[in-house]
Amino acid sequence: MKKIAVLTSGGDAPGMNAAIRAVVRACAFNQLECVGVFRGLQGLIEGDFKEMGPRSVKNIINRGGTILKSARSKEFRTPEGRAKAYAQLQKAEVDALVVIGGDGTFTGASVFMSEYDMPIVGLPGTIDNDINGTDYTIGYDTALNTVVEAIDKIRDTANSHNRLFLIEVMGRDAGDIALNAGIGAGAEEILIPEQNLGRERLINSLKRSKKSGKSSSIVVVAEGDQSGKNIFELADYVRENLDDYEVKVTVLGHIQRGGSPSCYDRVLASRLGVGAVDALLSGARGVMIGVANNKVVSVPFEEAIKGDNEIDLDLIRVADITSV
Repeated sequence: MKKIAVLTSGGDAPGMNAAIRAVVRACAFNQLECVGVFRGLQGLIEGDFKEMGPRSVKNIINRGGTILKSARSKEFRTPEGRAKAYAQLQKAEVDALVVIGGDGTFTGASVFMSEYDMPIVGLPGTIDNDINGTDYTIGYDTALNTVVEAIDKIRDTANSHNRLFLIEVMGRDAGDIALNAGIGAGAEEILIPEQNLGRERLINSLKRSKKSGKSSSIVVVAEGDQSGKNIFELADYVRENLDDYEVKVTVLGHIQRGGSPSCYDRVLASRLGVGAVDALLSGARGVMIGVANNKVVSVPFEEAIKGDNEIDLDLIRVADITSV
């Protein structure tokens, strides 16, 4: 093995740059060439490659987003698109590929590997923390801290005006951000897609909070929660059934993706980036490099993307107890 390519795909996540940096420098340490692929899988098809060395990744460990850019590629979903991508890798004399992204990225990598003899290793880069086989994904810790900081500021206004704030956070299919940020920010209720608790339970809970002496409330809602068609419809329902609060809605949106990565995400990304190059040199392919019990582990793609990531029921119990 002489040359490794690295790309980022799917939604950006804080810490992706730290992972790129680790892959590039691990290649240099092992006397391998490294190529950066710009614009994800679409850039792979178009041959948008650039040679990268240790100095080309200086001063990026603290930057959010991805210097390699990211793009979703419909063309890569076709056999013709994947054939073009393989031809570009052959032309550049690339021996192996490191992909940084989520389950969609790993699914595409698995299909590509089934068609062509190309070793591929993945790194879990997504703020949702919804990848199996790893305790944490790159970007998750930073997103959590961003959400908690935002909720802390919103609570100041809630307390000043006796308001109820419904705060929507990212998590279309996974409630990890909502659950952990809700506990960390002291939310009165947390609504997640894994548990459809219903609107009546929410109203009863808020009424109990009011009776217990609370003058304001914070409800954290994952965007995938099914209590209403959307958070605005849910807010209307609360207004119709609860007279005690002035109800406001805040959608945090893409601020959760951006910003300088936390120290934890920088260290995690660095460990996994080095682990990816180590894995390729040991002959591994078709695996994601994650962390379990604070140890770097290899997990087959099919296990990482199997889609049954479970929420921590003990955390739900903690949320219920501490919101009394």
